Amino acid sequence: MNTLQAGDPAPQFSLFDKDDNSVSLSQFNGKRVLVYFYPKAMTPGCNIQAQGLRDSIEQLTSLNVVVLGISPDATKRLVKFTDKYQLNFSLLSDEDHSVADAFGVWGLKKFMGKEYDGIHRLSFLINEHGVIEHVFNKFKTKEHHQVVLDYLNSMD
Repeated sequence: MNTLQAGDPAPQFSLFDKDDNSVSLSQFNGKRVLVYFYPKAMTPGCNIQAQGLRDSIEQLTSLNVVVLGISPDATKRLVKFTDKYQLNFSLLSDEDHSVADAFGVWGLKKFMGKEYDGIHRLSFLINEHGVIEHVFNKFKTKEHHQVVLDYLNSMD
């Protein structure tokens, strides 16, 4: 797993959202984009992380940041997740994990003695020019939104 680092160009991608609309990174040129990878919608850690971002969206928007959540979930599951938690940002389906591979967040995981391939919970802040500005890789799911906001506010 070769995870991208600050200073690397962000891989360009297009994925489908819950409404089967194609969403491309290039749509957000001129804005900062927080691309956050999460393992599976409707699971406890992912629920808490998404709710924190939902509750912080006004602050993030005021800082010129767009939030895109990416998981290997099918679009139907994203509809349920968005509706259940009233999420106010885009979730994208990466069923073949090609975008996760491109960012270097797909790889071997261990859970309860079992090994399997899956998404590692990492977030990338991409600057207005399509370059990775910062990688968030050390956080608790309930604090993710605050770690991002603290970083953004420290840069002003």
